[in-house]
Amino acid sequence: MPVRIFQRHRLTTSFLAGVASLLVVELVIAGALLLPAEETVSGTALPVAAAPPKPVAQEKQAVPAEAEPAPAAATKEKPAEQPKAEPPPPPAPVQGQRPNTIRLPDGGTAALVRKEIVGPNAVLPVPENLNEATWWGAGLGANSGASVFAGHVNWQGEVGPFSELWQAQVNEDVVVKDEAGKEWKYRVSQLVTVHKDELPAKADELFSQGGAHRIVLVTCGGRWLGGATGYAENRIVIADPA
Repeated sequence: MPVRIFQRHRLTTSFLAGVASLLVVELVIAGALLLPAEETVSGTALPVAAAPPKPVAQEKQAVPAEAEPAPAAATKEKPAEQPKAEPPPPPAPVQGQRPNTIRLPDGGTAALVRKEIVGPNAVLPVPENLNEATWWGAGLGANSGASVFAGHVNWQGEVGPFSELWQAQVNEDVVVKDEAGKEWKYRVSQLVTVHKDELPAKADELFSQGGAHRIVLVTCGGRWLGGATGYAENRIVIADPA
C-alpha cells in the first residue's frame, strides 16, 4: 500500500527536482573580404627627334594589379559543452529526534523505518513487513511539521497493528520511542477517513511540514478495489504532543 503524498507547496526541503533545459548557442563568424582597388601606372612618351618623319608615341605599359586575396573562410565556433545534470540534493537533516518504535492505543507496536518520497507521483513506500511502518517528515519534538507514520492494515491474510486506526478514539494516547529509548507521548485529536481520490486536496493540510508539530498515522481500508489501488479509502489519525 504505497501512500501518495501530493505536494502543493513545500512538503519537503529536498525532493523536489525540476528538469532544466540546456541551450547551446552556435556562433558563426564570417571572414571579411578584402577587395583593394586596381592601380594603373602610365608609361613615359619618347622625346621628339629634330626632324622625325612622324612622331611615334610609345604605348602605355600597364602595371598588373596586385592579386586579390582569397576570401577568408567562414569559421564556426565549437558548440558549448552541455553541463552535466546535477544529482538531486540529499534529504535535509531531520528536525527533532529520530523515532524508533510506535505503540498504538490498543497496544499494537511496529518498528519505524525511515523512507523518502519517490517518483513523479510522490509515492511514500510502505514496508511489506507488518511489524514495520514507514516514517517520513519531521522528527519527534520538532518545532514544526508532521511526523508521518504509515503502515499496512493487513498483508497476505494477516492483520497488522495499524488496523487499530479504524477503532481509534479522540483523546487516546500514542507513544513513540526515539533511538535513545526516550518515550514521546501524543494524544489523538483528529480522525479522518478520506477516499483516495480526495487525498490530493487534503495533502497539504494533513502532511505539511509547516504548522504545529504533530504525528500523522496513515493506513488503508474500506472497500477493496484491487490492483494498484488496493483499498478505496485512507484512515488518518492525527495526534498532538501530550
